[in-house]
Amino acid sequence: MRLAVNLLDVVALTNDLPEYNLWCGQVGTVVEVLGRGQAFEVEFADRQGHTYESVGLTPDQFIVLRYDPLNLQSTAERVLA
Repeated sequence: MRLAVNLLDVVALTNDLPEYNLWCGQVGTVVEVLGRGQAFEVEFADRQGHTYESVGLTPDQFIVLRYDPLNLQSTAERVLA
């Protein structure tokens, strides 16, 4: 089961992208939804907020970081097949 990805979600890479000097676990922010949710533009910034990379990713390349517990019953409409 995969939950929907939304604009401004904080995400972490699940695999290395050496061509962009990005590595598994690096944290970014979804800044654009592409192709009706088939891909996402994710921006990676340093602690001072300066963007150092912006990359188009598919949902299998990252996980959405959640700060609060999910109530799966109330979010059932957000579940993607």
